[in-house]
Amino acid sequence: MRSYTGKKVLIVGLARSGVAAAALLAQRGALVTANDSKSAAELGEALSPLKGLPVTLRLGCAAMDCLDGQEALVLSPGIPDTAPFVRAARERGIYVLGEIELASQLCEGELVAVTGTNGKTTTTTLTHEIFKAAGRVSHAVGNIGDPFSAAVREGGRGEVFVCECSSFQMETVDTFHPRAAAFLNLTEDHLNRHGTMAEYARLKMRVFENQTAGDFAVFNADDPALSSFPEQVNSHVLLFSRRREVSEGAFVRSGRVVFRQDGQEKDICGTEEIYIPGPHNLENALAAVCLTAPLGVAPEVIADTLRTFRGVEHRIEFVRDVRGVRYINDSKGTNVDSTIRAVQTMNRPTVIILGGSDKHCDFTPLAEEMLRSPFLREAVLIGVTADQIERTLLACGWPKEKIHREKDFPSAVARCQALAQEGWNALLSPACASFDMFHDYEERGRIFKQLVHELK
Repeated sequence: MRSYTGKKVLIVGLARSGVAAAALLAQRGALVTANDSKSAAELGEALSPLKGLPVTLRLGCAAMDCLDGQEALVLSPGIPDTAPFVRAARERGIYVLGEIELASQLCEGELVAVTGTNGKTTTTTLTHEIFKAAGRVSHAVGNIGDPFSAAVREGGRGEVFVCECSSFQMETVDTFHPRAAAFLNLTEDHLNRHGTMAEYARLKMRVFENQTAGDFAVFNADDPALSSFPEQVNSHVLLFSRRREVSEGAFVRSGRVVFRQDGQEKDICGTEEIYIPGPHNLENALAAVCLTAPLGVAPEVIADTLRTFRGVEHRIEFVRDVRGVRYINDSKGTNVDSTIRAVQTMNRPTVIILGGSDKHCDFTPLAEEMLRSPFLREAVLIGVTADQIERTLLACGWPKEKIHREKDFPSAVARCQALAQEGWNALLSPACASFDMFHDYEERGRIFKQLVHELK
């Protein structure tokens, strides 16, 4: 554990994670300066957790102007480590790290990590709930919405911290060392920031780089994109598969979830007993088994949680039935593969809302899945990517008369109501980020639910 007592530390970016990092460092005796290009008026209540703390605020100015005299620089995940002021900091010998790296250094509990393109939030939350059911004090943190630093500030020795890790956060790790970590899957995403799939995958693999033989590395054996990765880690590899038995890890046999380790098998539960639906959620459940069973959680505790866990907000979340139409919030569907998984769970005729900000992804696999689906009927397009999605749908053979363009979000929900008939689903699963119209996917999901509740 690194000590920051008496050290001059600059925090750049005062969203939730930056504010939490500043508060944690102030608690641990650091000399903290917090910087954001926004003014105090623009940040508003976001700064309230810092009231009364010994934190110097440098607001409305560039981070480059705050580097003098600093010994460490903590970045919020939205800031790429290639930013000019970050390069300048390194040239001056300033130690650069991210918020989850800082929290992991100051954490006295047991760290479990989850990464991958899709399924991270569900798997993180499910794993957290399993530890809670086992009687452990557990925190779900990281990219899930609750800053890791905030939990460390309040948490203590012996507690469990289940951390959802994005590729952005992995750019600035150093000593980050989870006792168990899972890589769920790998598909095209965030190429607007990382450039290539190879770089995106390299950053994801950093979650394992400090593990040793006594730790656990969990991989999806059904994802061919991950096939070469298990041999690259130094830890004990566990695989999970819903299609075949694996030598070590979790798999399905005759409709039963089984966990195997060191030649010993444990029967967990039947696959039909798992409450959250869809093949992707079966994979998430298997991953959670691999993250909890080797750390001492009993099979009956895992089984009970799998039977009762209801899923997470904004991920294939049922909102309301309006005149026989089920409205479903999948705002967490921020990339093509995530929306494909949502499409595959539909079991009624469906109208889907697609579109958002551009992540430089190819929508062809989604268009092909929509054509294969027996349930996808209509597509409502919004946002910056609407033109690209329409071109892709038409090129793949989707009927032009089943594409509907809308100028804003309320109009898109109203169009869904006009198109959907009794017995249909209306699904928000944009396959895009939200930043063209919203602060984040959570705000997009909340506004969708608000609009649905206002429908007559």
